[in-house]
Amino acid sequence: MTDSNSSKPHFLSRILFSSAALLLLSLSLTVLFYYLRVGNSIWFYEVGFVLAAATAISVLISEACDPFADAAQWVGCRLRLPPSVRGATLDAVASSMPELFTGLFFVVVALSGSKDQAQKLIDSADGYGSTIATCAGSSIYNLILIPAVCAIAMSFTRRSRPFIEVSREVVGRDGLWVVLVQIGLLIFLFQPRLHWWMGVVALVAYAIYVVHLYVATRRFRAQLDGGEIDIESETATMFFGSCEVRLNGFTSTAVLIGATLVAAVACYFLVELTNNSAHKLGVSPFFVAVILTAAVSSIPDTFMSLGSARRGDDSGAMSNVFGSNIFDICIGMSIPLLVCCYLNDWRPIELVGANGETLDGVVGLRVFLFVLTVVAMGCMWYFHRITRTTGWVFVALYASFVGYAIFDALGYGV
Repeated sequence: MTDSNSSKPHFLSRILFSSAALLLLSLSLTVLFYYLRVGNSIWFYEVGFVLAAATAISVLISEACDPFADAAQWVGCRLRLPPSVRGATLDAVASSMPELFTGLFFVVVALSGSKDQAQKLIDSADGYGSTIATCAGSSIYNLILIPAVCAIAMSFTRRSRPFIEVSREVVGRDGLWVVLVQIGLLIFLFQPRLHWWMGVVALVAYAIYVVHLYVATRRFRAQLDGGEIDIESETATMFFGSCEVRLNGFTSTAVLIGATLVAAVACYFLVELTNNSAHKLGVSPFFVAVILTAAVSSIPDTFMSLGSARRGDDSGAMSNVFGSNIFDICIGMSIPLLVCCYLNDWRPIELVGANGETLDGVVGLRVFLFVLTVVAMGCMWYFHRITRTTGWVFVALYASFVGYAIFDALGYGV
C-alpha cells in the first residue's frame, strides 16, 4: 500500500491551492463585469462577464470532480480493476459528469416554458441542439486538445520519456470503440430527425463496451493470482486542498454523492450562462455551447489525464480520454435525448427545419468531428505515441475548429 501523501503529485497540490485564488479572482471579475454591462451594449463587457463566470464555474466543476475521482479510484482499486479499465470507466465517468448534467439541463430548461406542441418542437431542437454541441464539442476537445496538452507538458517535465505513449492495448480496445461510436454519432447526425430509440441503441452500445472491459478485467485479475492492487491514495482531497477525507466504504459513497450534487449545481449555472450570453451576443446557443460549454465541462478530463501522465501512467491518461469520449456520446447524449423525447410526448427531434435547412452548426460539426477523429486516431494508431510536435499540430487543429465555429456564429460560415 502506498503512502497517501507521496501518491499525490506535488504539482496537483499547487493547482488545488491556486484554484482557490483563481475562483476568488474570477468571481470578483464576474461581479465587476455584471454591473458594467448593465445599461451598456458594449460587447467587451458581455464577453468579459461570460469568460469570468465560465472560469468560476470551471473551477467549481473541477473541485467537485477531483474528490469524485479520488473516491472512484479507491473503489476501482478495491474492485481490482486494471489501470486502463479504471481510466476508461471510473475516471471517465468522474470527469464526464459535467457533460451529462449540462445536456440534461439544456433540454429541461428549453422545454420548461413550452406550452403548445409547435413551440415544443422548436424548443426541443434548440435544447437538444445545445446538448449535441456540448457533447460533440467536448468529444473533439478530449480527442485533440487533452493528448496535446499532456504530450507538450511531458516533453518539458519528463526527460526520460518526453512523449505520451499510446499502448496497443488501449488504442486497440478503447480507440476502436471511439471510432465505432463516432461513426454511430455521425450516422445519427446525418438523419433529418432523432428518435428516442436512438438513445436506447447508444445505451446498449455502452453496455456492450462495459462487458468488453469486464472481460479484460477478468484476465487482469487472473494475472494477479489472488493478489491485491496497491491503492494509490486512501484519502480524497477537498475544499481546495485544505483538508483530506480518509476513504472507506461510507466516506467514499458520501464523497461520490456530494461531488455529484456540486457538479450538477455548477452545470445548471453553466447552462444558464450559455443561454443568456448567447441571447445577449445575438448568436445561437449552439455556437456558445460548442466552444465555451464544451471546454468548461472538459476541464476535469484535462487535469485527470495530466495527473495520470505525471504519475507515468500513460495508459490511464489515454484510456480516460477515450473512455470520456465514449461516455459523452453513449450516455451524455442518449439520456438527454430520451428525456427530451419524453417531454415532447415521444415525438422525434427535428434536425432539419421546414425550410429544408439543417440546424445551425450541425453541418460544420459533422465535418470537423469526422476529419479530426480520422487525423487523431490515425496518428495514434500509426505512431503509438504523441510527441511535442504532434501535440502542437493537434493544438492547431483544435484552433481551426474554434475559428470555424466563431466565424459560423458571426454568419461567415459555409
